[in-house]
Amino acid sequence: MLYILNHSPYACDLSAMLRTVRYGDDLLLLSDGVIVGLTGLPVLRVLIRSPLTVHALENDIAARGLSAHFSPKIAIINYTDFVRLTEKQTQQIAW
Repeated sequence: MLYILNHSPYACDLSAMLRTVRYGDDLLLLSDGVIVGLTGLPVLRVLIRSPLTVHALENDIAARGLSAHFSPKIAIINYTDFVRLTEKQTQQIAW
């Protein structure tokens, strides 16, 4: 399953999402969802410990000026990688 988070982590119920994830699932952070990747946020620590592989869209990180503060524990990807994720995970849900 590909979970897509495009809202601020403070505007959605991430704990509900985390109850449904399994090993092998991916999470893509885009739009305001990239806020999750800021170093030091408690929500980041929770996601890193989850079974998810976490990715973030490079253009959205840069557009928000977050590159210097972004966690190296999250894979930063481009649009081509985004397409590859959708091919890998045929089931997707926006969160």
